[in-house]
Amino acid sequence: MIKSAHKQHFDEYGYVTLPKLFVEGQLSPIRELVDVFHHKWCMHNYEFYSKQAVNSSGLTSQQYLNDAMRLSLFELICDTSILNVVQQIIPAPLFMGTQLFFDPVTAEQANYWHRDPQYHLSPEEQKAALSGPEVLHVRLPLRDEPGIELIPGSHRQWDNEEELQVRLQQNGHTNADHLSRGKTLPLQYGDGLVFSANMIHRGLYGNNRLSLDILYCERATHLIEFINPEHQPSAAMQAKLNQNLFL
Repeated sequence: MIKSAHKQHFDEYGYVTLPKLFVEGQLSPIRELVDVFHHKWCMHNYEFYSKQAVNSSGLTSQQYLNDAMRLSLFELICDTSILNVVQQIIPAPLFMGTQLFFDPVTAEQANYWHRDPQYHLSPEEQKAALSGPEVLHVRLPLRDEPGIELIPGSHRQWDNEEELQVRLQQNGHTNADHLSRGKTLPLQYGDGLVFSANMIHRGLYGNNRLSLDILYCERATHLIEFINPEHQPSAAMQAKLNQNLFL
């Protein structure tokens, strides 16, 4: 089978850039409801936000948004512009959740290299996870921003010595140190970026960034366990969405 260009690039490098995925105005309603969520979340989590937070999650829950707003988010999650790329990498994806990334309140707070699974897996388990199954971030910047920095190919390759010591803060290193293989991917409003949760990466702060991440995963039992039912659409919403993405 001949691989698509997106699939080929992802297999080799662990990410796919999608310049101008959405045209001017398409994301305006999403930006408005994200602003509502972010304001309420910051008020409710003020101490955490003011001291260290750089992201929130669960935008599709009922906690901060009404059903009409939630349905708009689910429609975005089901958008064919996104799924046409995601399904080249994961043929039968599941919606896993959402995250919102923003700048820290403290300007001196450093960004940090990580692999997403390192927060619940041992290094040996992280290494095993590189053979799959896959979790994808689809990042949608809601204003122009510095983007992210990543290590191309690290979704399938284990850390070299420099990367492991920095990521795990060993031998005097911090997880904010420079990595020689790092590649910066700036993002503009309307762009899309698909990347593996397994890869070594870090967000770049600046320009009051506000990026919505939609996460999709393969249908593996140990990944499905991370899906919060409260973040899923109701049966009535699912009937309107016409996509087999939800539990």
